[in-house]
Amino acid sequence: MVVPPLLRAVIMGPPGSGKGTVSARIIKHFGMKHLSSGDLLRDNMQKKTEVGILAKSYIDQGQLIPDDIMTQLMLNELKGLDRYNWLLDGFPRTVAQAEALDKECHIDTVIDLDVPFETIKCRLTARWIHPASGRVYNLEFSPPKVQGIDDITGEPLVQRDDDKPETVSKRLQAYDAQTKPVLEYYRKKGLLKSFSGTETNKIWPHIYAFLQTRLPDVSQKDAAIPR
Repeated sequence: MVVPPLLRAVIMGPPGSGKGTVSARIIKHFGMKHLSSGDLLRDNMQKKTEVGILAKSYIDQGQLIPDDIMTQLMLNELKGLDRYNWLLDGFPRTVAQAEALDKECHIDTVIDLDVPFETIKCRLTARWIHPASGRVYNLEFSPPKVQGIDDITGEPLVQRDDDKPETVSKRLQAYDAQTKPVLEYYRKKGLLKSFSGTETNKIWPHIYAFLQTRLPDVSQKDAAIPR
């Protein structure tokens, strides 16, 4: 039996473009290991590691984490995934990070979620959370029954600092300045596959069809439409 080559993929897109949702579907259908820089950073910040404390100081100012910190953090994690298909989410964010990654790993494909900034601004600033449980509400798509109140506990909802309109604009500007060159870097290498749209559910079938040419669907076959 021929063992298919491992697939090493990167998913890219502005904050709020649906990367988390799409990544979850990719993992479900194709069994890839998912490595999210955001999850890794949050884990380090929660544990108050040296990297976590340092990272928090940048995030609190609405700045991106310096290249060397992010690269060290991600490459350390990748060492344990050398026998798996994997999907990187939120890294690389700069050309320097992409070049550092190239020295260590061969990237096969880069999935780019091309969602208009105006769509993202509406999406993110409408997001409110219940801090204790992590439940997320969206005032447009899934509002709470009572405005500003969690459905289950009746406790007040809060808006995360990075979902506030002024921070969202800053994050999108930072993404534009630092990450657009990364898309160009991968485009020149012939690895970039862009999927455009304003709704994740409409973009997803195209991503699914593309990945099906590279990996078998390992999920239950009972659903007519992959979700």
